[in-house]
Amino acid sequence: MFWQASRYRLDLSRPRVMGIVNLTPDSFSDGGRHEGPGAALRHCEQLLADGADILDLGAESSRPGAAVLPADAEMARLLPVLREAVRLGVPVSIDTYKPRVMQAALDLGADIVNDIWALRWHDAAAGEAPGAAQAVVAAHPGCGVCLMHMHGEPATMQRQPMEGDAPAQVRAFLAAAALQLRARGVAAERIVLDPGIGFGKTVAQNFALLAHQAELLDLGHALLAGWSRKSSLAAVAGGADRPASERLIPSVAAALLAVERGARIVRVHDVRDTQAALRIWCAATPSSSPSTPQERTFP
Repeated sequence: MFWQASRYRLDLSRPRVMGIVNLTPDSFSDGGRHEGPGAALRHCEQLLADGADILDLGAESSRPGAAVLPADAEMARLLPVLREAVRLGVPVSIDTYKPRVMQAALDLGADIVNDIWALRWHDAAAGEAPGAAQAVVAAHPGCGVCLMHMHGEPATMQRQPMEGDAPAQVRAFLAAAALQLRARGVAAERIVLDPGIGFGKTVAQNFALLAHQAELLDLGHALLAGWSRKSSLAAVAGGADRPASERLIPSVAAALLAVERGARIVRVHDVRDTQAALRIWCAATPSSSPSTPQERTFP
C-alpha cells in the first residue's frame, strides 16, 4: 500500500511515524514550546533526527474547548515555518480545516492536508460554499489527505460526546467522506482515514475504536492513528493529574497496538521513543521494518 502525497509516494508496507509540530500557544500538550519560526524549525529538525517520516504542522489548537482561530492569524503562524519545512526532505502535512489555509499551504509546497473536519468545514461569512475544502483538495494534482472523524466541534465535543456504537458510526462516516472525495476524482491512494481518537468520544468509545480498528481496513484506505498523550490514556493507565507530556509509556503502547491492528501511520509527539518501540515490534514482524534517520527513503 502507498500514500500519494504530492512530492512523495510513501511506501506503507512498514509503519510510518508522523511527528507533531505545534505552532500554537495553547495546544493541550506542548502549547507555546515551539512558537515562532526559529523554535518551530529547530523542533522539526529534532523530530527528523529522531526518525520522523512525516512532519505535521498545526497552527490552531483543536484541544477540547478551543475556539476558532481566524484564517489570517493561522496563516501568519503557519506559512513562515512551512516555507522552510518543505526544504527538509520529507513530506510535510498541514493540520488545518480551513479551505483558504489549505490552498495557501499547498501553493507553498505542502504535501498533505490533515483535516479534523474531513473537508466539511467552510466559512459562509467569507463567501465559501459547502464543499470548498473538498474542491481545494480535488483541484490539486496529487496532494495527500487525511480524513478524520470528529463528533461535534472542538469547542463543545467533550461536553457533549457521541452516543451509541462508536466503531459503527465512525466507519460509516469515514466511508461516506472517502466516497465523496473519490466522486470528485481524488485517487484512493491519496486518501488516509483517521478514527479521531479523543474527538467527541468517551474513554470507553476510544478504546472500543482501538479494539475494532481492523474493521476500518476493508474501506480500502490506509489508517492513521493519533493516540499520543491523549487524556483517555491517563484515564486508564493513571496519572490524570500529571501533565500530558508525562504520558510517554501509554502513548507508545497505544501506538504499537494501533499498528498491530493495521494502522500504517501513527501521529506522535515522542518520535524517538515510538520509533524505538516500532523496531522491537518489527523485529518480530519480518515483513515490516521501521525507518531510521539514516535509512529514510521515499519511493
